[in-house]
Amino acid sequence: MRIGELAQLTDVSTRTLRHYGALGLLTGRRSANGYRVYDDADLRAVREIRMLVALGFALEDTRPFVECLRSGHERAASCPDSLAVLRRKIAEVDDYVDRLQEVRGELARQLTEASRARCQFSGIEP
Repeated sequence: MRIGELAQLTDVSTRTLRHYGALGLLTGRRSANGYRVYDDADLRAVREIRMLVALGFALEDTRPFVECLRSGHERAASCPDSLAVLRRKIAEVDDYVDRLQEVRGELARQLTEASRARCQFSGIEP
């Protein structure tokens, strides 16, 4: 398939597909007439990249998953390098959740203090 068809099937712009190619994430070949030609493996790689990006992965973090697919594995997350990226991403998310919980606690504390101050100012029991 040509780049326009791959773009349509994956809902990704041709510019984005060219960018993936420049990064080495997409391995389209050139036909005799100079068109970029892609196969089902490329389609699968783009879908995997898009899914990972939607989860918050940087493009470079998708590389081990794409390479895992290219090496013939059924699942992109079944290779050691992919698993390492997943573990790192989970740790990042855990850190982010911890930070959000700290922020929430501080906001709740400030709200409680503000409510008390307002009640004291207006003579209302908290």
